[in-house]
Amino acid sequence: MKFPFLVAICLCFAPLASADGPADNRADSVRPIPPLGVDLDDAQSRQLVEGCQNVRRAWGELLRQAEDKTQSGNKWQRAPHQQTLQALTQLTPEILVFPRAVELALEFKQFYQPRDFDAAVALLEEATRRIEVAGVTPRWSRVVGIGDGESQQLIIGGYQSKIDRSYQPYAIVVPAGFTHGDSRPRRLDLWFHGRGETLSEVSFLAKGRTSAGQYTPADTFVLHPYGRYSNAFKFAGEIDVLEALEHVRDHLPLDRTRTSVRGFSMGGAACWQFATHYADRFFAANPGAGFSETPEFLKSFQGEDLTSTPDYQRTLWRLYDCPHWSRNLVHCPTVAYSGEIDRQKQAADVMEASLAEHEIDLVHVIGPQTAHKIHEDSKVEIEARMDALAASVRPTVPRSIDLTTQTLRYNRMHWVAIEGLKKHWETARVRANRIDAEGHTRIEVKTTNVTHLRLDFGPGQWPGHLPERPIVVIDGSECETPAVRSDRSWNAEFVLRDGRWQTDEINQADLRKRPGLQGPIDDAFMDSFLFVLPSNESDDPALQAWVAAEAEHAQLHWRKHFRGDVQRVVDRELTKEQIQNHNLVLFGDPQSNSVIARLADALPVAWNGDTIRLGSKSYSRKAHAVAMVYPNPLNSDRYIVLNSGFTFREYDYLNNARQTPKLPDWAILDIEAGATMRDPGKVQAAGFFDERWKP
Repeated sequence: MKFPFLVAICLCFAPLASADGPADNRADSVRPIPPLGVDLDDAQSRQLVEGCQNVRRAWGELLRQAEDKTQSGNKWQRAPHQQTLQALTQLTPEILVFPRAVELALEFKQFYQPRDFDAAVALLEEATRRIEVAGVTPRWSRVVGIGDGESQQLIIGGYQSKIDRSYQPYAIVVPAGFTHGDSRPRRLDLWFHGRGETLSEVSFLAKGRTSAGQYTPADTFVLHPYGRYSNAFKFAGEIDVLEALEHVRDHLPLDRTRTSVRGFSMGGAACWQFATHYADRFFAANPGAGFSETPEFLKSFQGEDLTSTPDYQRTLWRLYDCPHWSRNLVHCPTVAYSGEIDRQKQAADVMEASLAEHEIDLVHVIGPQTAHKIHEDSKVEIEARMDALAASVRPTVPRSIDLTTQTLRYNRMHWVAIEGLKKHWETARVRANRIDAEGHTRIEVKTTNVTHLRLDFGPGQWPGHLPERPIVVIDGSECETPAVRSDRSWNAEFVLRDGRWQTDEINQADLRKRPGLQGPIDDAFMDSFLFVLPSNESDDPALQAWVAAEAEHAQLHWRKHFRGDVQRVVDRELTKEQIQNHNLVLFGDPQSNSVIARLADALPVAWNGDTIRLGSKSYSRKAHAVAMVYPNPLNSDRYIVLNSGFTFREYDYLNNARQTPKLPDWAILDIEAGATMRDPGKVQAAGFFDERWKP
């Protein structure tokens, strides 16, 4: 259907509270994020609701028609119809991301200016146009609107996230000269947007259609991820970036050796994070302003008193505090920017000092007498440096690797992967050097805080001799290794036993912390998860009420803050397939949730009579709850979580630097007084499991 253009109606919009002031340090008075806009009038609301319904109905009908054509004829006649159906099905996110954006804006009242309504109408019109095109030719480039290449194009769309199956938006700048069928790989820059409390999906997509952003280098795609709203591209926002990047790589000829990360303000913080945590994926990083760690930024920028912060939260700052990871920038050339009089210059100053400790001199471009924006002269210098770095890229396998990590969540750098640590949240480091000698290759490795290690060269990557068995020396221990394979691939695994390294296969069935299964609680929400709700009642009325409230809170705030759709099931309806495919988020206790009861004997927590026992300590069951992450005893490749969604709450929405994990691997919560905007309850005890998942 077609939506008529509406003349903007003048509405009275309440002024939005300003961020970052002293009022945002009051946990007892937290303004809503996202802020409320205004109610549309009945006619406007009805038009948008009906428009969303019409788009969904039209797309569903097109899919049904395509499926009907696959049901008749012989297999040769059905084959092209099956291909058409498959192509249409894959296009679903590129269509339905638009009504979903409008529906979320309606649900959370995210219409702040008259143009927001017009933008919503335009998005539904775009969805309708795409359905019409898909009915003729279900080809991605045609449907999203890529043209003849005469000029730059601004394309918007969506993909389906593995985390919660929701349709998430993205925008991409397509350079002039690119057209249908063009297969020449091109550079791609990732651009991270700044904080925008009113940046709904509608606003983001509307901007993606009209603004190319700060930088548009020649012959370069520029991908603008949404990052699931305003979380500094952390947690699910981080996964959004990686998923959006893979989505566009499936459709566009991107040069994988020439991808950069860039951003400003909150986007600058994200750029520091991605550059230090994924340094081997990018040819360069260009962070501007923002923050690069939590404590110093909150004290200097927010004026926040952090003296009462518990030790486990301070430990968890290491997850995203970039100075702990700065040595990794030896693998990612970095050009930082700050305005000379911008308070957020602090971010680059902190990183400059950290890099100096590693004898790295940070290139820090300063905009003269400039506050919180990018100076035009600085843009010229930055672009010259970034273009030079892009031109200097050579697809070679590095001879030397220097990898630093605090957690197995980020365990890899080129051909080195850390598979086990002596202790999480203490700095682990691997330095590996490949030395070519006459007739053989020698790899010398030095480690700190590492117990399991893998060296992995993919097909065609082995740069040494063939045939040969490389000599590997780790911390002075010489290890026997397998032969290089005929496709010039080579890999070997090593385990530290009794103080000496030896070649051995790493047993992934062992109950130990390993990549993707290392905690803390928030880690479970960076992959596919499923809420499993209780069907019975607990004998503790306080727990029963708290579980109901927290399960509802977790679902609402996943939708409101991470813009997702929680998948959920009642305990008695949980299937084997769901156990196989999801992290299970279990609410309740063994009395109320049959899945918890089923797993209870295999968990490190026990509910006995009037007590809860975890490790060597016991706590009263009355008005207490367990929050925990642990490997699923029914599927050792997945987590279970007890009684928790993501762990930062409303108070932390007010400043992105606060958005760090608030609970470690486990916590005992006193819930008698209920939850607050900072905590799900009073934390009576909390801590980390050891590397064998023992308390």
